[in-house]
Amino acid sequence: MRKLLPLIGTPGTTGTHPGGRSALTCRFRCGDACFHEVPNTSDNTYVGDVIAGALSRRSMMRAAAVVTVATATGAAVVGTGAAEAAAAEASGARTATTTKGARGLRFAPVAPNTTDAVVIPPGYGQNVVVRWGEPILRGAPAFDPENQTGEAQAGQFGYNNDFLALLPLPGERSRQLLVANHEYTDEILMFRGYDAENPTRDQVEVAWAAHGLSAVVVEGDHRTGRLTAVPRHPLNRRVTATTEFRLTGPAAGSDLLKTSTDPTGRKVLGTLNNCSGGTTPWGTTLHGEENFNQYFANSSRATDKRYGIGTGATERKWERFDRRFDVAQEPNEVHRFGYVVEFDPYDPASTPRKHTALGRFKHEAATVRLTEDGRPVVYTGDDERFDYFYKFVGSKRMKKGASRAVREHNLSLLDEGTLYVARLTGDSPATDIDGSGKLPADGAFDGSGEWIPLATATADGAVSHVDGMTADEVFVFTRLAGDKVGATKMDRPEDIQPSPHTGKVYVVLTNNTNRGRTGFAAADEANPRNSNKHGHILELTEARGRAEATAFGWSLFLVAGDPNDPATYFAGFPKDKVSPISCPDNVAFDPHGNLWISTDGNQLGSHDGLFGVATKGERRGELKQFLTVPTGAETCGPIVQDRRVLVAVQHPGEIDGASVEKPASVWPDGPGKIVRPAVVAVWRTDGCDVGV
Repeated sequence: MRKLLPLIGTPGTTGTHPGGRSALTCRFRCGDACFHEVPNTSDNTYVGDVIAGALSRRSMMRAAAVVTVATATGAAVVGTGAAEAAAAEASGARTATTTKGARGLRFAPVAPNTTDAVVIPPGYGQNVVVRWGEPILRGAPAFDPENQTGEAQAGQFGYNNDFLALLPLPGERSRQLLVANHEYTDEILMFRGYDAENPTRDQVEVAWAAHGLSAVVVEGDHRTGRLTAVPRHPLNRRVTATTEFRLTGPAAGSDLLKTSTDPTGRKVLGTLNNCSGGTTPWGTTLHGEENFNQYFANSSRATDKRYGIGTGATERKWERFDRRFDVAQEPNEVHRFGYVVEFDPYDPASTPRKHTALGRFKHEAATVRLTEDGRPVVYTGDDERFDYFYKFVGSKRMKKGASRAVREHNLSLLDEGTLYVARLTGDSPATDIDGSGKLPADGAFDGSGEWIPLATATADGAVSHVDGMTADEVFVFTRLAGDKVGATKMDRPEDIQPSPHTGKVYVVLTNNTNRGRTGFAAADEANPRNSNKHGHILELTEARGRAEATAFGWSLFLVAGDPNDPATYFAGFPKDKVSPISCPDNVAFDPHGNLWISTDGNQLGSHDGLFGVATKGERRGELKQFLTVPTGAETCGPIVQDRRVLVAVQHPGEIDGASVEKPASVWPDGPGKIVRPAVVAVWRTDGCDVGV
């Protein structure tokens, strides 16, 4: 494996925590989940690394004829106004380097690096679209990090942007509606002199307001490709940790969801730790509540342990300021988080919903496709070591139109249907799988799978398909239901995306260094590498190509890592002609059918980035790095349009030992300014489409 390189200009080291994250990331993002006992202690089979060696003889022969791709270092731009202007002037005279490659991937790949900037290919420009703290609502004050208040933050763009969606705005030329998740807060990077043992109420209220969602109209400049936020637009909106939500679906009103402040079990305040998400064909956005467990203190129940909820105080100490975060005082409040949230960005007065029919776990994302008769199918992963991935098949058809009645009908589509969990089976003898990634005798890691029904919700009630569990218990304690039916353990299932071009489904598995360790599941055909620190991507084919099928085939698509490592695999493409990649996370498709992959926790010594990979044709598996993000940052929320790429630069400067007083990054505004998560747009400076 490639030797880890030290990060440049950082006050600490990275790569010491599992998955390549800094200790600071582990504290604030997931509550040190990797250092807690693995919640899943079931005997179910494990799927994570099996995909690592899925190289087939046929794909090797096909790939032998593929032409090489040149590599080149890209241009780095720090997001200050002066730097952006200089970059535009410098690159304006250049055109994008034309290289051979799949259509949509014809750019000079960015070399791995540790530059404290967003580094992009030659011939491309960039700008910061919107930063943490920028006012987006009417009456919101300008950002002042030294005097921030909860009231001010509630009108400003939130912190740690993750999932992004760009929706059309009919009648408003050159404008679109940007929706962003705000996953979590890094208090030590937000507040000067922050005392982690004694946070103040003002700091906690800022953090509550910095979580949630932002909707902000953005305007494009066709001359340069820049994208800028439009403050005070009527559709701009903030959703925070104290915004009212509706619990909907089969578990709404259950005794498991009732609290002292909500005896109906149907109303909850706020959404927490929204990671990735998805857009729906009916014009809404979906947002997955992921590491919600870290916000709740003082648990003693076995069901809470399965979700990683701690027995003592939390990192942020919110339980000191609101009793609902103390499980000992309000035992059911924690049951009201861990769902897929649906948000209607076109109606600023709408109440967001939490869909219990999609189950409760650490949702990384929620992506939607329709069956041939118009019913929604939602794929979602549970981002935990040794946990599962799921599918929901709705029973109601989507209606077309924009009337209030139609929109209300479509907003109920995810409340009725069947929730399934995946079980995978390999087709090689167990003796062929030794944990090294060595191919089995048949030359491929692949097999079949089945979607196991957990529960079905109808307008008249819900039925459990799991022995010993009621329907309410299945929807609230979904992890336990997966344990009972023998679902396959995976290596942190993250984003799951069905291709709009081929219908194949791509399941992203970020990593799992516990694979094969003493006391943990050993390698199997779906998880062929022990100590999987780089992750991989599975490719699923639903039976008969039908989204609602209950059976599927699976095979390896990509096994991440240094291409010089024999255990890596790039869909059969020559490994000396691809970019190195580690820890795939969120994904998106471009207009040409290429899969774009953002990374989180790169274990190869360079910064995280965004990569494009061809999924079909003779260049299938050709993977090229398009950009890297600044020191300590994660690449999130990729959107790839014809002429523009958007990424959310999350937690820049999140390095061990960093603070407001000792920043590890100066991005995006340069030295002397507080580091700020932000959304970045990238475009061709010659006005042509990306990668063509």
